Amino acid sequence: MSSLSKVVDSLEYRVATLLKKYEDVKQKRIDLETELTAMQQENKQLRDAIVASEQKVKTLKTANALLGSNDYKRETKLKINALVREIDTCIASLAE
Repeated sequence: MSSLSKVVDSLEYRVATLLKKYEDVKQKRIDLETELTAMQQENKQLRDAIVASEQKVKTLKTANALLGSNDYKRETKLKINALVREIDTCIASLAE
């Protein structure tokens, strides 16, 4: 009978150990899900910041082109030509 008692005690110990490991893994999963959510939010914020920065760069390049910066002479000419065409289109539509 004592060997049966030892087997039962051993099984109880193993089950308790497994339950403890299960709870630890469960908590770790919850922690990782929380961390993942935080990382996804940070990733979205960084992507939004990149988009905003790219838009600022584009705006600054356009401003430099319109101001006649030496670095952007070609872009300046193209922008002026585009504006002139747009103005001509407006004048033509007003004349009709």
